[in-house]
Amino acid sequence: MHQRTTPPTAPTVATGRRGMARKALLAASALGVVTALMAPVRAGAAPAPAAPTAATPLAANGQLSVCGRQLCNASGQAVALNGMSTHGTQWYAQCVTDGSLDALAQDWRSDVLRVSTYVQEGGYETDPAGFTARAQKFVDAAHARGMYAVIDWHMLTPGDPNANLDRAKTFFTAMAKKYKNHPGVLYEIANEPSGVSWSAIKSYAEQIIPVIRAEDPDAVVLVGTRAWSSFGVSEGSNESEVVNNPVNASNIMYTFHFYAASHREEYLNTLDRASDRLPVFVTEFGTQDYAGEGANDFTMSQRYLDLMKRKKISWTNWNYSDDHRSGAVFKTGTCNGDNWTGTGVLKEAGVWIRDRIRQ
Repeated sequence: MHQRTTPPTAPTVATGRRGMARKALLAASALGVVTALMAPVRAGAAPAPAAPTAATPLAANGQLSVCGRQLCNASGQAVALNGMSTHGTQWYAQCVTDGSLDALAQDWRSDVLRVSTYVQEGGYETDPAGFTARAQKFVDAAHARGMYAVIDWHMLTPGDPNANLDRAKTFFTAMAKKYKNHPGVLYEIANEPSGVSWSAIKSYAEQIIPVIRAEDPDAVVLVGTRAWSSFGVSEGSNESEVVNNPVNASNIMYTFHFYAASHREEYLNTLDRASDRLPVFVTEFGTQDYAGEGANDFTMSQRYLDLMKRKKISWTNWNYSDDHRSGAVFKTGTCNGDNWTGTGVLKEAGVWIRDRIRQ
């Protein structure tokens, strides 16, 4: 999120043993979903939803890769993942539960969960082992429900990702070692760089990507762009700096973030132009202002979604929590309970985005 304020308190198909391991994990994931759906209902709980007739997103698409400017599945077909981002897991871990993720996968029909591990602001730097384990717990939970997981290194302040280079190497080494045989991960290596040149961001990416590739050569890596992942627009530039000086790596995509009430025609046009030249994944957006607050602009948001649907651009919305701001999908206090399904627990933005994911 641009200038976010803190809360109140590569191969197309994996081959050989790696490919066999990933297929086995896909089968286990599908079995886990079926087992969960067949489990008995607790007294007083809502009945479990009917078993889906189609495979889960993960089972249906398998190992993802970048083909041309598109995200493609194991069969080489272009796909667009739609889903949600967690809030910072140091603040809202209580919103990422078995019940909430069941709702996200089954009621919302989400393809993907973005797991946001903040680096500062009480996050990773305060307890590297603890926050790595927490991220892995949430990634595993997404996989168990047949969703993909974006592993988000949520650097925000300071805006230069190189300030956390050593921490990033440690974190992504641990994550890539764990998920090297799993087809369900994408690595987002720098959430929102700001106040730093594209060349510095590119240098960072070219140091982190080999760390991931040493353990997991197949997974897609998502690279943050300048000026809060706006392709430089928020700092007076545009996508040409990336087009003319791309990261020296394959199987990567570039990230773009927008908040529809703040980011208007210039941003929409930038996304359109950039996605004509580069593979783009919108890992964060909101229907409000750049702080995730204020009134929703669903008309402008729909224009972005129409563009992304037409061009098969994947996206995750900010955010799957009950933060008091309008951008959090759940009504305040929801995460203290165990009712997650339907629209009654949702704010206006939650009702709107759930409907778009289900389409």
